Amino acid sequence: MTTRALIIDDEPDIRELLSITLNRMDIEAEVAANVAEARAALESKQFELCLTDMKLPDGSGLDIVKYIQKNKPELPVAVITAHGNMDTAVQAMKAGAFDFVNKPIDINALRRLVNTAVSASHMSTASDDFSEIIGDSPLIHQLKQSIKKLARSQAPVYISGESGSGKELVARSIHNQGPRANKPFIPVNCGAIPKELMESEFFGHKKGSFTGANQDKLGLFQAAEGGTLFLDEVADLPLDMQVKLLRAIQEKAIRPVGAHGEISTDVRILSATHKDLEKLVEQEDFRQDLFYRLNVIQLKVPSLRERYEDIPKLAQHLLDKLDEGNTGTKTTLSKSALAELSRYGFPGNIRELENILERAYTLCDDYTIEVGDLLLSAAQKVVQKENQQINFYNACLKYPSIDDYLAEVEKEILSDALEHVRWNKTLAAKKLGISFRSFRYRLSKLGLADENDD
Repeated sequence: MTTRALIIDDEPDIRELLSITLNRMDIEAEVAANVAEARAALESKQFELCLTDMKLPDGSGLDIVKYIQKNKPELPVAVITAHGNMDTAVQAMKAGAFDFVNKPIDINALRRLVNTAVSASHMSTASDDFSEIIGDSPLIHQLKQSIKKLARSQAPVYISGESGSGKELVARSIHNQGPRANKPFIPVNCGAIPKELMESEFFGHKKGSFTGANQDKLGLFQAAEGGTLFLDEVADLPLDMQVKLLRAIQEKAIRPVGAHGEISTDVRILSATHKDLEKLVEQEDFRQDLFYRLNVIQLKVPSLRERYEDIPKLAQHLLDKLDEGNTGTKTTLSKSALAELSRYGFPGNIRELENILERAYTLCDDYTIEVGDLLLSAAQKVVQKENQQINFYNACLKYPSIDDYLAEVEKEILSDALEHVRWNKTLAAKKLGISFRSFRYRLSKLGLADENDD
């Protein structure tokens, strides 16, 4: 299959340079000098890649990006920007651009960008893998859809969410479903690196550059070359390191400690923190310009108490992992234990659920976890009331009105009561503390009465 690219630039020299470069990569190049020519080409032909300058005679590259996003969202489009004009690049990526390249154009950087973009255009949605993101709630469905979309882009993504909510899993999923999947995914906890070693850890160092530097060392950017660098707890970076990280992102280049020149890098940056970065920016504890670069696209990971309906499936998934290697056994939660977990607020989110289940797994008898095995403290249960309110609100959203929801709850209560007494209606009414006549009326109203009740 012929790979075809569209080049949009009003400078003949740039169009020729890009065409020659792409032809040498066995990519057929078509050119356009303005927005009108570009739209005509896009409407009549199929392309796997689009490269556009930002300044065009009858518009801008942003017009091209928006047109492609609306009409051909699967087509990767990269923008060519003036050197140092990062604001324009960020604006384009927010609008949906795949990536950017600076003028004067670095041919090697261009080749890397083109290869990544072509890989993205050939990606199949059939390969989507969400095996580590467990849940079927509306919020998780929305999260998965966002991951699929972001995986095709190279724009920096800032992943926000509470501690323990699964931000690293989301970052890894974005990497695994994108064109960099066969390259390294390097996660780093920014708060775990000593301040004096931070520059060396990120950018590497040359032998003899400082006391103890007995040999050259590659940094995290070089270790992630061609892949993804995930900066977890990025809010913990000291201000002087924030400046150096900002330059590395803008220039797509790093300078190892003790080196005389810069080394170009090809790394996608994903970042996360449980802290409020915007508040830290207001307090001048985090650089606004770095926040602007990292937060090109923001993705929020929901807390566990926002998706309570996923707890049964998630809990069983974690128990199945604990059961691995145990032939013929399957540990489960009793109904009462599951109900207790569903009422709990989980301030520590999935990480806390995992710790609770690991402890209960050790304490339980006969491979069934009971309420007592969970060891949820009284202090921790204070959040349950708030969680119940959230659960009630989320459940109501599934029904046309609150009356429909309450009717469904009542139906469930009556059915459980009947099952508990083996469908003895007189006994069920007594257990519920209502008259037999009232009980029959409720059964009839909710469509649970049988023909013999008349």
